[in-house]
Amino acid sequence: MSHLQQRKDKNCLNCGTTVIGKYCHVCGQENTEPKESVWHLVSHFFSDITHFDGKFFASMKDIILKPGFLSKEYMIGRRASYLNPIRMYLFTSFIFFLIFFSLFKVDERVLSFKSNGTNIDKLDSAQLKALSEQLNNGVPLTKEELKNKLDTTSFSVAPGNYKSKSQYDSLLRSGAKKHNWFERMLVYKNIELNQKYAHNKRLALANLLAKVQHAIPQMLFILLPLFALVLKLLYIGHKRFYYADHAIFTIHFYIFVFMAMLLIFGVNKIETITGANWLVFINLAFILIIFFYLYKAMRNFYKQKRAKTILKYFLLLFSFMSIGTFIIIIFFFVSIFEI
Repeated sequence: MSHLQQRKDKNCLNCGTTVIGKYCHVCGQENTEPKESVWHLVSHFFSDITHFDGKFFASMKDIILKPGFLSKEYMIGRRASYLNPIRMYLFTSFIFFLIFFSLFKVDERVLSFKSNGTNIDKLDSAQLKALSEQLNNGVPLTKEELKNKLDTTSFSVAPGNYKSKSQYDSLLRSGAKKHNWFERMLVYKNIELNQKYAHNKRLALANLLAKVQHAIPQMLFILLPLFALVLKLLYIGHKRFYYADHAIFTIHFYIFVFMAMLLIFGVNKIETITGANWLVFINLAFILIIFFYLYKAMRNFYKQKRAKTILKYFLLLFSFMSIGTFIIIIFFFVSIFEI
């Protein structure tokens, strides 16, 4: 509640309804004077931040320590004490992908090379050594050797080695090649890429990887309602669970995975800096925890016996991986036609 002065008039400034008490019973707006001081704005801002923080950390604690608990609380209507799952998903996914794209990205130095490789000549000795070692398994190269490596790196999105579209069209007309519509589109794109990146095929691969990488948030977003749909089908006999309940369960699971993956990224970074190879076992433990967490969340939320939960758990994993593979393939081909 704000500390602004209450209005004497009882008409709601937002919807015009007669207000009984401090808040409009139609739209919920507080019946206060609309003029605010700078102090009111600042205090309201900090009040919202601390309110968000309190709910966020309370919700996050329950998500991490009590698999399925927060989804059950939301389902039965206990919601005021917790952060809205949509807001929580948006916040955690933003933090996750902000860190993800800062840690894992296609090297901009590779992407900045022109197709004729002349930008390599502008590298100083330290830059040349760092880049060539990165691209050549730790072995430094001369500028000429680096140019040759970039120029000869193979890249192909379709079988066959066709020099031009006219050559390929001639083979199609003669019946020497019998391709369907999709195969023809891939071959045409392959010819286009070979001509566009004739002297630096590695740049084509780098651009493709960058496209696929930046499509990951969209892939996960598309997979979220599909994950919930699989859960709906697995528990179709339980009428008390609506599709929205499965969606909330999926959102909370996504949030946990985002947090676990951030820990994995952190351990991986420490391993890179320190060279402590044994840290890979910690990351393996985190991955196993993610899979175990999903089982416990299903067990606690849907309240079925262990045998049924295990069966549906493996069916869910199989379905999700199959659908995920299909979505990745679609985005991969879409990315090919975008570069």
